[in-house]
Amino acid sequence: MREQKVRDGWRLPARLLAAALTASAWFGAAAAAGAESETPQSAALAAAEADRPVLDSGDHAWILTSSALVLMMTAPGLAMFYSGLVRKKNVLGVIMQCIFLMAMMTVIWALYGYSLAFGGSGPWIGNGEFLLMRNVQMSGGAAPMEGSIPRLTHMLFQGMFFIITPALIVGAFAERMKFSTMVVFMILWGTFVYCPLCHWVWDGGILFDGNEYFPIGGALDFAGGTVVHISSGISALVCALLIGPRLGLGSQPMPPHNLTYTALGAAMLWVGWFGFNAGSALGASGLAASAFAATHFAAASGGLAWSACEWLLRGRPSLLGACSGVVAGLVCITPGSGLVQPISGIFIGLAAGAACFFACTTLKARFRYDDALDVFGVHGVGGTLGALLTGVFATRHVKGGSAAVGLLEGGSAWINQIVATAITWGLAIVVTFVLLRILDATIGLRVSQQEEIQGLDLSQHGEEGYIFI
Repeated sequence: MREQKVRDGWRLPARLLAAALTASAWFGAAAAAGAESETPQSAALAAAEADRPVLDSGDHAWILTSSALVLMMTAPGLAMFYSGLVRKKNVLGVIMQCIFLMAMMTVIWALYGYSLAFGGSGPWIGNGEFLLMRNVQMSGGAAPMEGSIPRLTHMLFQGMFFIITPALIVGAFAERMKFSTMVVFMILWGTFVYCPLCHWVWDGGILFDGNEYFPIGGALDFAGGTVVHISSGISALVCALLIGPRLGLGSQPMPPHNLTYTALGAAMLWVGWFGFNAGSALGASGLAASAFAATHFAAASGGLAWSACEWLLRGRPSLLGACSGVVAGLVCITPGSGLVQPISGIFIGLAAGAACFFACTTLKARFRYDDALDVFGVHGVGGTLGALLTGVFATRHVKGGSAAVGLLEGGSAWINQIVATAITWGLAIVVTFVLLRILDATIGLRVSQQEEIQGLDLSQHGEEGYIFI
């Protein structure tokens, strides 16, 4: 009887266990069937999730930092560099031009500039994809991505280039262009020169490396040799020729009024240029480190080369020469900074220092144009030389891939560099000439003779840079 009770006691748990196992098997089969029926949709969702760009916080932090560094290049960097080179009655005029352009070009870039430069995939100009920051700013709590960084960050970084490029040009017509004319000219120049050229070179246009529209002219331009320096330097020369020389040039002394400003500005440009070039890797990577090193080496050797030229030909080196050589080296390495080995940066910097010294002294004196602050001599000549030398020194070991790139390793990139440089020269010359002729016929290019004698600080802004009481 007792054994019967024990057997009956075990039967209930056994039955419960069997029922549980049966239910588990049934639910498992149902789940498997459901999963099998949802497999295509789930796979599609999983694939979409895998293809979605993932934010890299290191890349993001570096590009935001680089954006700040490049903005610093315009002011205080370029503002101090240029303002120290003019006469003291024009010091505020130059600083005001740089500060005003920081504000104005930023707004233009946000409204339509970024869209014209980076919207769509056409060969000539961008489309309205990013007008008024559409598809750029956050939506639904998420930021549209550009690779491993938000598109907002990419927009900000590229916008700093849009600011400093026209600011470089002001050095050519320093001390004599009307401020109102400068404002209108820079709006038009940014719209009709910079934005198309930026799209051509960096966003799949006719000068994009490997484009399908005009492959012979594809440019190797890592950080702005054609887009920034050649375009601004050649446009600066056109400005200097059309606006004419400063009153008293050649008969009155016009030394820089404060070389201390210029030296401090050059040092800030040197530091800011790391964001300019290494930031163009668009990530915190080995390529960024390589570009950083090449930039630093070129700046150093450029300063040495210019100083050596002065020492040999004039008996002593100058602070202005050393600063100019540093900037020349930085300009020249810009297109190849992420395409050449860092050691090549030394040779590129040496070539830049010597070539730009010749352009700012012998060439300028020979043709007698008044490029007041040597924008063409440094940026036009240095940018052109840098683009051509990129075609010589560029290497697959930095660029990537297995095909030879530069002339030194048997590649043909130097042909592309010549074609791209010629096209950039042509665009800058033609559009700048047309714009200046239209402005001269409508609102005038130059301040009056009395205003120029008085100085732009007072005549254009009603202020003085120095008031000693």
